[in-house]
Amino acid sequence: MANARPKNSRDWVKRHLSDPFVKKSKDEGFRSRAVYKLSEIDATERLLKPGMTVIDLGSAPGGWSQWSMKKVGSRGKVVAIDLLDMVPVAGVNFIKGDFSKEEGLQAVVKAIGGEKTKVDLVLSDMAPNLTGVVYTDQANLYELADLAADFAVKFLKPNGVFLVKVFQGVGFEAFVKDLRTKFKSVSAKKPDASRDESRETYLLGRDLKAP
Repeated sequence: MANARPKNSRDWVKRHLSDPFVKKSKDEGFRSRAVYKLSEIDATERLLKPGMTVIDLGSAPGGWSQWSMKKVGSRGKVVAIDLLDMVPVAGVNFIKGDFSKEEGLQAVVKAIGGEKTKVDLVLSDMAPNLTGVVYTDQANLYELADLAADFAVKFLKPNGVFLVKVFQGVGFEAFVKDLRTKFKSVSAKKPDASRDESRETYLLGRDLKAP
């Protein structure tokens, strides 16, 4: 989601088509190159295990849902939500809706089994539509990240894990500081599949602190 394209769209298309992760995703049947961001972090951090319940926020086009479903298996559950349409992924409960609105949030809560249900992993690859105004884009991104973090704190199991996309810049340090009040361990991840020029970083929170 939402990385600004170079000024010359032809250059962007050329680079995109020659991107080894794009080619690999097509060869391996994944929806997008973004799947390799999650799979790399998963390989080192062992995020996903059979039987887990996973929430995928900002799921379209579905690469993270595909990877999650592959890892949790038939005994697991993946609930995904996005404003955009997503072609169905076998086994994934997809909700087309706005997670930032109460209706979208409640749809996710209903899908996992209600307010008292706890989940193992919350993934957030949400990003706003970019305006080109850096401060506005940063503010909008961190508003979504805060919503995802609040959901994670409420619905994760005590040993649950939260992975969220953020952009380096204004708001980053404050968000990290806030996450450290919620999780015992917070670390930053920059997977190889993240383009070098991208400001995106993934923050990983582990083990909730006591309220």
